[in-house]
Amino acid sequence: MVQYTNTALDQSFAALADATRRGIIDRLGRGEASITVLADRFQMTLTGMKKHVQVLENAGLVVTRKVGRVRTCALGRRGLADEAAWIEAHRRLFEERFDALDAIINDMKQEESDGRTG
Repeated sequence: MVQYTNTALDQSFAALADATRRGIIDRLGRGEASITVLADRFQMTLTGMKKHVQVLENAGLVVTRKVGRVRTCALGRRGLADEAAWIEAHRRLFEERFDALDAIINDMKQEESDGRTG
């Protein structure tokens, strides 16, 4: 069995599988925010928010920097281009398969229709 592995994609999709982390990405899309601001926004503890941010940071989706006692978060420079390309390739594959299935169904309907009139 061939096993496909792409650690960066795995980490990104795992990070984005959580609604809170997707919300953090959305919030950071509007600008930087501290861990405290994010924790308040999502009504969670600082420890809980730090864990979410760490997952996003490990995936390269978020970067943090510490100035004094404040840890500020921002979107990572990497973006989601690789993830979007993977999704698009598979979207096209599904679309092609559904188109082929539609053609088969239409052929069957046509044959059924021809059988009734002939």
